[in-house]
Amino acid sequence: MCGIYGTTLKYNESQVKDKLKRTAFRGPDKMGWQFYNHNDHNITFGHNRLSIIDLDPRSDQPFTYNEHIHIVFNGEVYNFQSIKEILSQKGYTFRTTSDTEVLCAAYLEYGQDCVKHFNGMFAFVIYDEKKQLFFGARDRLGQKPFYYYHNGKDFEFASQISSIQLHMDGLTISEKAISYYLAWGNIPDPQSIFNEVKKLKAGHLFTFDLNTGDFNSTPYWDIDYKNERPFKGSYEDAKQELDDILKDAVSTRLFADVPVGVFLSGGVDSSLITAKATQTSSSKIKTFSVKFNEKGFDESAYAQKVADHLQTDHHIIECNYDEGIDLIQNFNEFYDEPFSDSSAIPSMLLAKYTRKHVTVALSGDAGDESFIGYHRYNWTRKGSKIYKLPQSFRKLSAMGLNLIPYYKLKVIAKAIQYKDSNEAYLSAMTGVDQSFIKTDYNNREVDELKYLMHDHKNLVERISNFDTKTYLNFDINTKVDRATMAFSLEARAPLLDHRVVEFANSLPTEFKFQKGNMKRILKDVLYQSVPKEIFDRPKSGFTMPFARWFKEDLKDFVLSELNDDALRSIPCIDIEKVQFMIGQHMDGSWNRYPLIWKLLVLKQWLNNNGKGLSIV
Repeated sequence: MCGIYGTTLKYNESQVKDKLKRTAFRGPDKMGWQFYNHNDHNITFGHNRLSIIDLDPRSDQPFTYNEHIHIVFNGEVYNFQSIKEILSQKGYTFRTTSDTEVLCAAYLEYGQDCVKHFNGMFAFVIYDEKKQLFFGARDRLGQKPFYYYHNGKDFEFASQISSIQLHMDGLTISEKAISYYLAWGNIPDPQSIFNEVKKLKAGHLFTFDLNTGDFNSTPYWDIDYKNERPFKGSYEDAKQELDDILKDAVSTRLFADVPVGVFLSGGVDSSLITAKATQTSSSKIKTFSVKFNEKGFDESAYAQKVADHLQTDHHIIECNYDEGIDLIQNFNEFYDEPFSDSSAIPSMLLAKYTRKHVTVALSGDAGDESFIGYHRYNWTRKGSKIYKLPQSFRKLSAMGLNLIPYYKLKVIAKAIQYKDSNEAYLSAMTGVDQSFIKTDYNNREVDELKYLMHDHKNLVERISNFDTKTYLNFDINTKVDRATMAFSLEARAPLLDHRVVEFANSLPTEFKFQKGNMKRILKDVLYQSVPKEIFDRPKSGFTMPFARWFKEDLKDFVLSELNDDALRSIPCIDIEKVQFMIGQHMDGSWNRYPLIWKLLVLKQWLNNNGKGLSIV
């Protein structure tokens, strides 16, 4: 896990060092850079290393293999040892024990198809001197970030956008991206906050021709959203196969030359990962959870029960209010384009203290998307029946609901007027009430709509696939990467192993969701190791008490940061409407904390980055 950087633009050594220092938190163990001069091309590769596998300096980057292959690589290829064995039999030699060197050899053997052999999370770029091109890729599910600038001639890339932004002239802030941010709470791929900078989409590879300046990006992986490869076995067959895949996914992610632990919230997904870790590791597993003092937010007792049962070395981290406020005020140091998932704050606190004990932590991310675990899936399924009623009747019902002074009923009134369940779900994920957004852009239009708007699968499976390609990629993976890398901690997610995702996607719906039992098969695998009774409670999210804080402890902060002058500086909003909505939160008539947090983050980003830049 590291930070990568590279460019064909001409920067001096001091400027390159500035760009690397900007995100040095991603890899504090070694900062390295290399200039290459070939056929009048100015090429610079840079790297901030967090040493995980082969701690020896021989594996520092930029790394050169076979004299003409140069690479910068962020992430891990978990199956590198099996690939290495195959390549060794083909005559390739290795001087390190790192996955970086294996990646280079795999490129020489398989060409661009090498990415199809990798099981991992990664973003890398290879400079092939002989072919005079850059070749790179981003992992299948977007765990590792990749930003790039391409002007038709030159090319620059980095793990985080702030490294490209530094010493770069001519950038403009994207009004379109701000409009999308206000709807989604993040900036969907391939957009970024700058018009001139893009994100490489998950599951894509690219080439950049140094002679012509041509850039080409193509997909190399996708989920089977058309249901062309369904699972044919029994439920017991599926349970056994899933158990086998999970054991391997966890065991390969436990491999490291540094201490490894597990995030344990006490929920189904993290408990399952912890159970598999204890079964596949010869040493005692270290586990970590967060304790909140706010009533209704503390689930540390459940994590402790699981830890006691599995006999882990458990650590409970108490969430400190002052530290939480400090992270809020310095949020854009690490999330260097607008991002409004408020669970990023407790995620950062968890990472900060976990890093004191381990360098790698396994997480339970992606269980809900792949195995139908969110309550909203069940709500959407139940609510879909109403769209069979005439729209005129639904509009009349909405009028009645709007007469009742309760904000949740008003949300329902808005939702039942949509054309169908697809539109309703898209609205739920981008904000049912967008009345505060002033824009000419259709901010609900994303490439990933194809995973939702089709008839190859039932509604629940479609929204599960849609979330995998949007919410998981745009939000969850971004949150986890920035939160952990802010404190130089590598997070690994076994449930994001593409074999797990593909297998889950192939299963019949009833294997995952049956009579209200969500994540059915995942739970049944877990209950083989941990008593079911521990999980007999409502599902909860990983949140902080922002709703209360914003109208009590942080009320003055909110009203100061979002005063009239401040709101006038924020693009794409109806100021009067926003003022009214903030007032609703303060008087307790409507919980508007997501909007307030969204605006606070955007305003902070504009304060730190918007001076002298045009918004177009």
